Amino acid sequence: MDTSENQSGLTGIKLIATALVCSLLGGLFGGAIAGKQFLNEAQSGQTGVSLLEGSRQNALIDIERINTDKIMTEAEVYAANVNSTVGITTSITTNYWGFQTTAAAAGSGFVFTRTGYILTNFHVVENSDSITVSLYDGTSYDAELVGYDVSNDVAVLKIEAENLVPVVFGNSDTVNVGDRVIAIGNPLGELTFSLTSGVISAKDREITMASGATMRLMQTDCAINSGNSGGALLNLYGEVVGITNAKYSSDSSREASIDNIGFAIPINKARMIAESIIEKGYVSKPYIGVSVITVSEEMQGYGLPQGASVKDVSEGSPAASAGLQKNDIITHINGEAITTSSEMVGFVHDSAKGDVLKLTVYRQGGTMELTVTVGEQIQSAKE
Repeated sequence: MDTSENQSGLTGIKLIATALVCSLLGGLFGGAIAGKQFLNEAQSGQTGVSLLEGSRQNALIDIERINTDKIMTEAEVYAANVNSTVGITTSITTNYWGFQTTAAAAGSGFVFTRTGYILTNFHVVENSDSITVSLYDGTSYDAELVGYDVSNDVAVLKIEAENLVPVVFGNSDTVNVGDRVIAIGNPLGELTFSLTSGVISAKDREITMASGATMRLMQTDCAINSGNSGGALLNLYGEVVGITNAKYSSDSSREASIDNIGFAIPINKARMIAESIIEKGYVSKPYIGVSVITVSEEMQGYGLPQGASVKDVSEGSPAASAGLQKNDIITHINGEAITTSSEMVGFVHDSAKGDVLKLTVYRQGGTMELTVTVGEQIQSAKE
């Protein structure tokens, strides 16, 4: 991991994933890698060495620009996107002391290419033995799990189909609190292709999942229930701005008992992950090579500034090359004040390979400026 923190986000309330589970009792670069092999030859009395190099066609994603200037009614947004919405069911076989039991899970997803690529949550398809995708017209397909990113709860599926209706991607960075949105999904695994509506309640909310993973999500008051996981959150221009993935629970059970507090993964992040999985066969993430914690109020009482304190610097990382050291406190990035480790994490996550971050660093009573060039961390698409 590039960064870590000691903040637990919003506590006292349990956040749970919203895939529905009904039980009766997941190669570094993902795809094939071109192989190189030397062979000795002895032809016509001539001895030499030939180099054989494998070749394959990479999957490429063509971008089509769609005019979305017109604001629509909720009914129009639903009509334009319901054929892009899918229901997802999986089967999971578990061995308990020599006895096999089978569980079924239900979730949602949406088509994002005409050729059958589908976005959903990782937790919807986690540990599945088989995956079935159902379209609005009742057609069902067996789906392949192309790749996923566990830490961001994103998975890409593929079905063998053509001329599907893909969604239109929006820009989650331009979403405002108060913007109206709708969610389309399959709550309870039975109320298929349901619409719920609401607004964006908050942006960039740092929350902790039941698994302990920390995510930065959009908050919405759309009704999000079991089975909604992986469905599209759309604005009134008909654009997908998020993937619904969680809601709050008031206790330690897995029952999501609090109304009108749901969450969605910003589509910009999910889209970047999906494109990397399809085109490269792996997940690419911005990386500088530090772990940080927030400077506590107690430590500030001893004269230390607010900021993100460096716990560790990875050897050979961009941060190490820039001169960052353990126990440094990062107080500003590109002139913007940093008061918590999560703000530091957010800056790095929102960067791209090659971006330059200008850090203001407190070290042993003095301050200095360091420049870090963001690198790339490569992760298998099936880890």
